Amino acid sequence: MSSVAVLTQESFNEHRSGLLPEQKAAVAGTGAPGEEEEALPTYKDAFPPLPEKAASPEGTQETANAWTSKLRPLKASVITQVFHVPLEERKYKDINQFGEGDQAKVCVDIMHKTGAHLELSLAKDQGLSIMVSGKLDAVMKARKEIVSRLQTQASATVAIPKEHHRFVIGKNGEKLQELELKTATKIQIPRPDDLSNQIKISGTKEGLEKAKHEILLISAEQDKRAVERVNIDKVFHPFITGAYNKLVGEMMQETGARINVPPPSVNKTEIVITGEKEQVALAVAMIKKVSEEKKKNATTIAVEVKKSQHKYVIGPKGNTLQEILDKTGVSVEIPPSDSSSETVILRGEPDRLGQALTEVYAKANSYNVSSVSAPSWLHRFIIGKKGQNLAKITQQMPKVHIEFTEGEDRITLEGPTKDVQMVQSQIEAIVTDLVSRMDYTEISVDPKFHRHLIGKGGVNINRIKELHKVTVRIPPDNEKSNLIRIEGDPQGVQEAKKELLELASRMENERTKDLIIEQRFHRAIIGQKGEKIKEVRDKFPEVIINFPDPAQKSDIVQLRGPRTEVEKCAKFMQKIVAEMVENSFSVSVPIFKQFHRNIIGKGGSNIKKIREETNTKIDLPAENSNSEMIVITGKKANCEVARNRILAIQKELANISEIEVSIPSKLHNSLIGSKGRFVRSIMEECGGVHIHFPTEGSGIDKVTIRGPVEEVEKAKQQLLALAEEKQIKSHTAELRAKPEYHKFLIGKGGGNIRKVRDSTGARIIFPTADDKDQELITVIGTEEAVQEAQKELEELIKSLDNVVEDNMSVDPKHHRYFVARRGQVLRDLADEYGGVMVSFPRTGSQSEKVTLKGAKECVEAAKKRMLEIVDDLDAQVTIECVIAQKFHRSIMGPKGSRIQQITRDHNVQIKFPEREDPQAAPPAEAPIQENGEANGEVKEPVDPNAPKKCDVIVISGRKERCEGAVEALKALVPVTIEVEVPFELHRYIIGQKGSGIRKMMDEFEVSLLLTFPVVALFTSTLLQALRSFKLTITVDPKYHPKIIGRKGAIITNIRTEHDVNIQFPEKNDENQDQITITGYEHKAIAAKEAIQHIVDELEEMISEDITLDSRVHARIIGARGKGIRKIMDEFKVDLRFPQSGAADPNLVTVTGRPELVDEAIDHLLNLEEEYMADVVENEAKMAYMRPPGGSAASMDEQRGPSKGFVVREAPWTTGNEKAPDMSSSEDFPSFGAPVATKTSPWGPKRIELPCFSNPPPLLLYSCS
Repeated sequence: MSSVAVLTQESFNEHRSGLLPEQKAAVAGTGAPGEEEEALPTYKDAFPPLPEKAASPEGTQETANAWTSKLRPLKASVITQVFHVPLEERKYKDINQFGEGDQAKVCVDIMHKTGAHLELSLAKDQGLSIMVSGKLDAVMKARKEIVSRLQTQASATVAIPKEHHRFVIGKNGEKLQELELKTATKIQIPRPDDLSNQIKISGTKEGLEKAKHEILLISAEQDKRAVERVNIDKVFHPFITGAYNKLVGEMMQETGARINVPPPSVNKTEIVITGEKEQVALAVAMIKKVSEEKKKNATTIAVEVKKSQHKYVIGPKGNTLQEILDKTGVSVEIPPSDSSSETVILRGEPDRLGQALTEVYAKANSYNVSSVSAPSWLHRFIIGKKGQNLAKITQQMPKVHIEFTEGEDRITLEGPTKDVQMVQSQIEAIVTDLVSRMDYTEISVDPKFHRHLIGKGGVNINRIKELHKVTVRIPPDNEKSNLIRIEGDPQGVQEAKKELLELASRMENERTKDLIIEQRFHRAIIGQKGEKIKEVRDKFPEVIINFPDPAQKSDIVQLRGPRTEVEKCAKFMQKIVAEMVENSFSVSVPIFKQFHRNIIGKGGSNIKKIREETNTKIDLPAENSNSEMIVITGKKANCEVARNRILAIQKELANISEIEVSIPSKLHNSLIGSKGRFVRSIMEECGGVHIHFPTEGSGIDKVTIRGPVEEVEKAKQQLLALAEEKQIKSHTAELRAKPEYHKFLIGKGGGNIRKVRDSTGARIIFPTADDKDQELITVIGTEEAVQEAQKELEELIKSLDNVVEDNMSVDPKHHRYFVARRGQVLRDLADEYGGVMVSFPRTGSQSEKVTLKGAKECVEAAKKRMLEIVDDLDAQVTIECVIAQKFHRSIMGPKGSRIQQITRDHNVQIKFPEREDPQAAPPAEAPIQENGEANGEVKEPVDPNAPKKCDVIVISGRKERCEGAVEALKALVPVTIEVEVPFELHRYIIGQKGSGIRKMMDEFEVSLLLTFPVVALFTSTLLQALRSFKLTITVDPKYHPKIIGRKGAIITNIRTEHDVNIQFPEKNDENQDQITITGYEHKAIAAKEAIQHIVDELEEMISEDITLDSRVHARIIGARGKGIRKIMDEFKVDLRFPQSGAADPNLVTVTGRPELVDEAIDHLLNLEEEYMADVVENEAKMAYMRPPGGSAASMDEQRGPSKGFVVREAPWTTGNEKAPDMSSSEDFPSFGAPVATKTSPWGPKRIELPCFSNPPPLLLYSCS
């Protein structure tokens, strides 16, 4: 027979204490030994046997007992429900798009959000049937989502009394959530501070009715209840509640009413009773009866108890007061803690007051307070590291409280008298031991030397501490104290004191010197990773060199140390600075942007050579910068040499002319204009020529103009004409216009402003992007011309200020083109046409009305442009251009420059196909067909002449423009020509280290591939030479990790595929952007192209920061990052969320291709809008929820020694066998563990118990 016992938590707590309540009474001496034994449970009571099967006429049945009565039927964890949405209530009614579109997306989102499985089907009446499977909770949540997102919503209000609202919300909002799930509606309850009693419900018609009914039921239920308030003197409240609230609990159980008695800490006399009217009346009568009895029979006595002992009378959480009330029926009233009174009042029956008084004094005197004398500096040694020493004492005597007061030479002990005495003796012994072997001293050192005594990173002070085995306390800077305390072994204290005083004395004799060194030289003096300043410090080890913080913008470098060493170090550093000043001469050379790459050379070879040979630093502007200036830094003579060499390269490459024009120096400033505005306008108008005026005050009349021959001549004529005009009669006027009007004033291609110039003869200069005043427009010319031009411009500006509103019709199918990419087209229109505002109808609306608002001329021009765009969109066609994929990169050009040019020239959109994966497996061989069928389906034969998808380039736009773009694309397709050159001449073509062939490739923008006779390849020397071909590729170091890939996967793949060796620069390498490829030439070139392709893709990517409310981040990321991975996979972008503690917790970075980034941002902002609605809703609910009440940590009473769990009439007491060993793994095996057979009173163990996945709180098994 087998038996199993289940212990509940309450029973287990009693067992763990070692005594049952009856046993406690027996130990206290209130019962005889026989009664103690009878109080023990029998073995069968504690471990009821399992039911035995007995035959009956009806069949085999199980006997009902303690086990069968508790068994519950198992329920399926997965349920299925079907919901029907009628056609008239469907939110998405497009029958043609069933299974796709917004409806499908909503369903997928519901499945991800709730974890339920959805299946949709369409009924004959076009109603929607949705089958939802999953766990009950998931199904209910999915139902709520379906109703709110797939079904049209109605709304209604229901009015119930304001005081009933909290019953609709329920505890922590649980009732409201249950109602919403049950009825699949959204219920909005007014806030507590809102006087409205209207509850708003939104959802389906059926759900509205259900929710209304449920809310009215709750309100009706509350109407039946009564509330009664009874005023009873505070002193009688303990008699009404009873000890441990037993009496009030019995009253509530008997009457069924709820009785709320204010706690002792709240000074209120009102007791509130709620419930059914009859129940409330009965409870009020009982309370008044108890109160009247106590008023009549109770008397009081007052006794004096020391204020410090009051807490012992109260006990933890008032337990002692409850204990006295329980034993004697007397209430003990303690004065509040903020009162100085020591009078304690006892109230109760006269014959019980004596016993209660004894209890009060016993509790008051059960604790003692004592103190131990100990110097305050020893306190931390007594406590020990992380309180280890003190923990040993408190573990033995947990009731003793030990208190250390900072600055006082004593330790306070508080607790039971005996325990306090034992702890006192232990601490006194520790103090005596520490005083005998520890000492301390204090020395006075000026606070300004404290940080030098500590040393960098505490190196000095840590050395002294370890050497002398002492503790040194140096006061923090904010204390402004000069006392340093040393504690430890007496001898170590004296030695440490001596060393610290010597250090302080040496510092007092030191000298501090300030060197004025321009901050721009600080980084150069320090060097990379501090290498150069380390050399200086090694040379002058006794001198401390302090540079100012870069943020302070200070030029003062401080030297401190012995006088002579400081002087030497100062001279040495001044010498370094003098050399830097000599080498910091700077000159700017204007070079046309298109020639910068020629100056750099392939792999930076040209610029590197000039740098090395002239010993100068040459900085070129960034590729995306508009600047054409190349800055050369170094010695003056060297800079001039480098300048001439760079100009010579430009002169070779282009038809560049340089002429000098003589213009009186007094006119130079007026020609240059404020911040160079006039001269800049001439330079821009004349194709970007460079005009160089001599330095101011030099008296030189010669002005240099350099650039293409035609443009130089044009600039010369304009400059001379301007100078002549200035000499004859010069007049200038200024007027202001909003920056957004400037583009409209200038007109497309400068047409508007050219008309004004031609008609008046005045010169009009608009501000550049670098000018601070963006509104200022300058007009130059004769007085008449300036006045006329000013008048025309003012009329134009005035007309632009006249804001009008106009409408136009645009087919809804074209709306997306204008608002896509977060309204880029509309932003361009606003920029071009004076800030005109264009408003399209909301998404989903079928309205054609588009509103334009702005200046009248701007609105008309924008309207005209929009009609042109719509006309283009209506006439748009899509044609395919087939070009082999291997030529696509060549057609695109560097960073897509060629394809962008074609797009601009022909106003079309060009889409290249995805690259074909070269590693993809070839299509599997088609299965044998029978009767022309395969798998029951007839398949059309594939046309072998049909172009591959990866070769088809799609072009969209007007037909004639698309055809022009096709011609332009085909013109860019490279051709291959073979030229026979004798093998022995190949080395002359290749040149030294491939320089000859590289020069030809760069000069003519072609790719050259030399083939060699097969016979020549057999010699090992030639093979070695061929395999040793080396080329370098310049790649920004920030892309290196992406090229290498995770655990080197990408770079290993390239190495293996092309059979080459690829070397990345070392950390300390000078050229951090050079990647070296070694192998056969054609393979090295192929590997280079593979790397360049990766770099091109990375360079095309952009990063955009958006602001997403941090409260929705977790929902967007999803469980274990599922949500964010889905978004990243879907839009092929990278998302970076801020870390905890970030400056802006709402900032999210999106990285990827521009069009994909825009789409991902749109998706994220839509998700934020959706999730924020839930966040606001939850916050509104939280307003009604009561914060969980905190509870002070309770002190468990010390229990007596445990006797274990004792039972009578156990099997082992009837025979000679011993009781089972609780620690034995054989008698009490682990769940599911195999057990060896053992003979015992329990019988042979034939049953191996299964391992339960969810075992009850405690199971005791026995098998026989």
